[in-house]
Amino acid sequence: MSVATVPLNKETESALENMVKNGVGSSKADVIRKAIKKLAEEQAILDVLEADRDVQKGLAFQGDLKELSKKIK
Repeated sequence: MSVATVPLNKETESALENMVKNGVGSSKADVIRKAIKKLAEEQAILDVLEADRDVQKGLAFQGDLKELSKKIK
């Protein structure tokens, strides 16, 4: 596991400490790990929604991958 040092302003540090006190996570590191995981999940959802919009706009390829790759070459 790697370690990252991140400077926090007083407001963010206070919010982090409150989250630990309120049981959001067992430690500051745990809260930060959970926040990063949630952000990654939200980004994945946004990526899927963007891909869906591209399909609706006709900006995506559909069909057999081998046949599609022949058209792209």
